[in-house]
Amino acid sequence: MFKRIDQSPALSRMLESTSGTLAKQRGLLVVIGVLLVAVSFVVQLVNYAAASPVLDVVWTITHHFGIMLALIGLLLIEPLGK
Repeated sequence: MFKRIDQSPALSRMLESTSGTLAKQRGLLVVIGVLLVAVSFVVQLVNYAAASPVLDVVWTITHHFGIMLALIGLLLIEPLGK
């Protein structure tokens, strides 16, 4: 199964394209992560005014995904080079 994935030309092109884009814009993932955390802050403020379970879920997803994306972006800054 993994052999088919390793030999996939579509996956290879997507990976090369993604790494090329991220190498040119190394801080992009960090900026997107910080923006997601800022959105989660606004969602949490709205949730205090009008408590809703949906807003709790939106806050959790945006907050945690933003933090993970920013940390992954920080980890990828060095390997992608200058």
